[in-house]
Amino acid sequence: MSNSDVFPHNHDEIDFELLGHEKRRDWVLQTNLYGNGSVHTGREEKFYLWFDPTLDFHDYTILWNNHHIVFLVDNVPIREVVHNTAISSVYPSKPMSIIVTIWDGSEWATHGGKYPVNYNYAPFITTMKGIELEGCIKQQQNNTNSSSILTPTCSKRSSTSSFDPVDGEGFMKLSSQQMAGLDWARRKHMFYSYCQDTKRYKVLPPECTAK
Repeated sequence: MSNSDVFPHNHDEIDFELLGHEKRRDWVLQTNLYGNGSVHTGREEKFYLWFDPTLDFHDYTILWNNHHIVFLVDNVPIREVVHNTAISSVYPSKPMSIIVTIWDGSEWATHGGKYPVNYNYAPFITTMKGIELEGCIKQQQNNTNSSSILTPTCSKRSSTSSFDPVDGEGFMKLSSQQMAGLDWARRKHMFYSYCQDTKRYKVLPPECTAK
């Protein structure tokens, strides 16, 4: 999800990225986010998937509202970013569009280009199905066409209710079952978090040490 076309200098972004293999035979999934153009501080977390994503379809879900951002794989939460004061200045807050693409990330995704893309295997193909969007829709107009983009907040009906279908009580925090799934995913499958990378960040981003 991104709005770089509308806000080129202070864009927001929420990413799922399949990076391929790394050291083991398992596929690597990376999550990341930027807010208000904070591209100099990568907030990446990497996971070994517990399945081969090339063999069958799987669900990759992003829940984004004013309370938190949750990344889920097959309905299992793997990462939660809570919207608190420590991260509020870089929390994605502007309307974003959905973008799906294949691109060459050799320079950053493979240890500085150590394992570049082998174009002898081209063409590269990805297939998707069952794409679902639910949330607040904002119509975007330009000179050639109009398109719909998602926003994290909706117009209020009153002080206690909202038009947003993913902003109600059931979407404010994870359930005990979801918390157990999150704990499992992070203990068993996460192998990198920017909050643990003291070589990269001499001073960790504030959300890493927030209570």
